[in-house]
Amino acid sequence: MSLPKERIFEYTHPAAGWGALISVGRHLRHSRAPLSNVRALLKLNQPDGFDCPGCAWGDPEHASSFEFCENGVKAVTWETTAKRVTPRFFKRWSVTEMKTWDDYRLEDQGRLTSPMRYNPETDHYESISWEDACQLVADRLKALDHPDQALFYTSGKACNESAWVFQLLARLYGTNNLPDCSNMCHEASGTGLSEALGTGKGSVLLEDFERAEAIFTFGQNPGTNHPRMLGTLREAADNGCQIVAFNTLKERGLERFADPQRKLEMATGGSGRVSSLYLCPALGGDMAAIRGMAKIVFERDDRDGNVLDHDFIAQHTDGLEAWRAVVEATPWAAIEAQSGLSREEITEAAEVYIRSNATICAWAMGITQHEHSVATVREIINFLLLKGNIGKPGAGTCPVRGHSNVQGDRTMGIYEKPDDAFLDSLEGFYNVPMPRRHGHDTVSAIRAMRDGQCRVFIGLGGNFARATSDSHVCEAALERCDLTVHMSTKLNRSHLVTGRDALILPVIGRVEVDRRADGKSQLITVEDSMSMVHGSAGIHKPASKELRSEIAILTGIAKRLLGSDVVDWDALAGDYDRIRDHVAAVLPGFEDFNARVRQERGFWLGNPGARREFPTDTGFANFCSEPLPEAVLHQKLARREGWITLQTLRSHDQYNTTIYGYNDRYRGVEGTRQVIFISPFDMDRLGVADGDWVNLIGESEDGIERRADGFRVVKYDTPDGCAAAYYPETNPLIPLDSVGIKSNTPNSKSVAIRLEKSQRLV
Repeated sequence: MSLPKERIFEYTHPAAGWGALISVGRHLRHSRAPLSNVRALLKLNQPDGFDCPGCAWGDPEHASSFEFCENGVKAVTWETTAKRVTPRFFKRWSVTEMKTWDDYRLEDQGRLTSPMRYNPETDHYESISWEDACQLVADRLKALDHPDQALFYTSGKACNESAWVFQLLARLYGTNNLPDCSNMCHEASGTGLSEALGTGKGSVLLEDFERAEAIFTFGQNPGTNHPRMLGTLREAADNGCQIVAFNTLKERGLERFADPQRKLEMATGGSGRVSSLYLCPALGGDMAAIRGMAKIVFERDDRDGNVLDHDFIAQHTDGLEAWRAVVEATPWAAIEAQSGLSREEITEAAEVYIRSNATICAWAMGITQHEHSVATVREIINFLLLKGNIGKPGAGTCPVRGHSNVQGDRTMGIYEKPDDAFLDSLEGFYNVPMPRRHGHDTVSAIRAMRDGQCRVFIGLGGNFARATSDSHVCEAALERCDLTVHMSTKLNRSHLVTGRDALILPVIGRVEVDRRADGKSQLITVEDSMSMVHGSAGIHKPASKELRSEIAILTGIAKRLLGSDVVDWDALAGDYDRIRDHVAAVLPGFEDFNARVRQERGFWLGNPGARREFPTDTGFANFCSEPLPEAVLHQKLARREGWITLQTLRSHDQYNTTIYGYNDRYRGVEGTRQVIFISPFDMDRLGVADGDWVNLIGESEDGIERRADGFRVVKYDTPDGCAAAYYPETNPLIPLDSVGIKSNTPNSKSVAIRLEKSQRLV
């Protein structure tokens, strides 16, 4: 396989526009099924179509004919490719040989077609029947000493119905070991929101962006991670909304956007402004920046009055005075040093907030993947509460979720720490006891496999070995298992990191028709970032006659493992309406689930905070009075010669661990992923030049060598002391024990590294 030509350049165009359309055409051609994919795109995010398998951004009330973005096209064409990975493919290629391939080449082989079992004697995957595969999983689970020796991992791509069956299978088996991708991304959001407001979800609807007077975005790059959000932000800006972006890197999508659906704009090469103010805090410095804005707000209220919403604060909140004392005691020198921003910059942002009568705060993983992420989320909520920006039109919290149903999976019970109310409801409906002991999250699951405490790993989608931190430790942990099972649409790295026994179970994709025995199409559901639940039904013929739905696979395992006395698993697999009836009987907010989800836009689950109701321990919205960290990582490393703080991030040709290509158009990278973005100041400080090749060396005090070799230095506009590079290539640098306080999420945006010169092999 020939490597692409590498090029580093300066990108001067707006986000989207003609560059996005050219990219769409290229990916349609690469799928080898362009005509059928065009048909699929016309049904993407439509009321009578299927939900995008990419991000979880909400759908507008009145959808256009083209309700998709460039990266949504990549997600669809990647799934609907004409390429196939058949048993013949596995006969040709050994696991050892495939381990030499990169992530793009692995997934680009095409769709998996048949269930396969790894044979360690031949080092090849070999065909296995569905009957034997399901029986093997059931037998291995029965053979464990205790149910807590099994792990049931969920990707955010799984639909609500699959998630419900998966958690039910795990709990009836006897464990709460349900780690999921939320553990690696937005766990801090759920924790912080629950502590402050009593629910772990955002409070805004898509319509609130039309009414907002100010929108503050923190630590997010919508141009790559959720591009349809750019259209929402652009419309808000056009309506006079002031958008303030806090993001460590300058990202083109937050600066200017050319909407491909605006014909005149495309014809004239025009574009529109997104952010009215763009500030670049140092990594981990957002909490300090928000605290600085709060100082300005308090000072202005003391001077002029009528800045704080005193009535809202008195009626609905608790703890303001304690937080205010902490804010006023925090010196500006500490705020500026930690945030990397000047007092003047912070004041300019605070003025936007003060003038606004309706403010939304949106954030993503630039906030949630630090040691003090929960405290930072709490600081964002504190900031909103000052002016009553919870529970009124055009205002509220908006944690922007990643994968399409990551929020829905948690709603369905994919959680290692379920509350008693949920378990009580399950017990009441199924009339059997549920396990009460909390299970493993993602990081503790790796430790448990490493230490021999967990021996069976079952993955519902995803690419666990590449998504997690400390990659070599994770791979070694998986290899200690008696059995690893992956339900997947395409080949990925996790399939090559086998336990003593291993299965690949190919599933029907989101775009494909999932038919009942009577020939009718099954409906699945998902929940977006705004808590809207809507239906999805595929339109394409499945990639292989041997594919099964996730639900068919899970129920096939469950009836062999548990029998059908408590649950009629065949009935659930035969008609997903029956699954939704179970959900409706157990979960508040899902009453009459089947009828409501068939409404054009589905239904809103609601949010107590939107009604100014706060089911917290105090019964109020709680201010948090936590002090700033004494020093965040970029401050600590400033005292260590030769070290720098790294954040891992996606390229534009990527969604989570799925690599669509080798380009990152908006950052000016073409034909490679082995780059590290560094400021000119740090290049001089570290003794490297633009274009040099370096190896990245991580912390090793625990005796584990952490390195990633062969990265090209790229000069970039990023704060001094801060660098950036793509994951999963840099995940080996993140120590397993480097996690957020309370969230236990990997600190992927705060990684200590040093550089060494590298001789690249050409």
